[in-house]
Amino acid sequence: MQMLKDAILEKGRAINQDVLLVDSFLNHQVDVGLMKAVGEAFAEHFSGKRFTRVVTIESSGIAPAAFTALSLNLPLVIMKKQTSRILTGDILQTTVRSFTKGTSYELTVKRDFLEPGDRVLLIDDFLASGEAAFGVLHLAQQAGATVDGIGIVIEKAFQSGHDRLTAEGLDVYSLARIKSMSERHIEFLD
Repeated sequence: MQMLKDAILEKGRAINQDVLLVDSFLNHQVDVGLMKAVGEAFAEHFSGKRFTRVVTIESSGIAPAAFTALSLNLPLVIMKKQTSRILTGDILQTTVRSFTKGTSYELTVKRDFLEPGDRVLLIDDFLASGEAAFGVLHLAQQAGATVDGIGIVIEKAFQSGHDRLTAEGLDVYSLARIKSMSERHIEFLD
């Protein structure tokens, strides 16, 4: 998606070979026009599938997932990274290791919002090693649901996530696939 690649090159900043800062348009300040186009691109790619829900992980995936859910006319479920005193009742949890932060968190969703038979489209901001996506897959399995597609805004194609997920038979669609990056250069895969 050229509009996204242009935003990465113009507004993004590679801090090093592993970390890309995109807080000016994706996860701190949101370019809603760009996120609307992102949601429409995901909706177009996955239009032939019969999803029942769009799922994301707080917080950076919310904007692209919301526009995707809007484009597909589906509910959006936001899985939580932070536990809360008000997040009670029948919940599903799994531990996920964050590549960017180097920490683990409990990925949590209320069972009411992920039901047996649900067909889920996962939308996430980044794909690196795939740990977050595998966390969602694990929660979906616990609920008796299936993940039938994964939409990624920015994929770090030089890491293992894409290969790990496609080896599981998953349809992974990334809008911008980064081949390599450094403080002075970002190169995309075609």
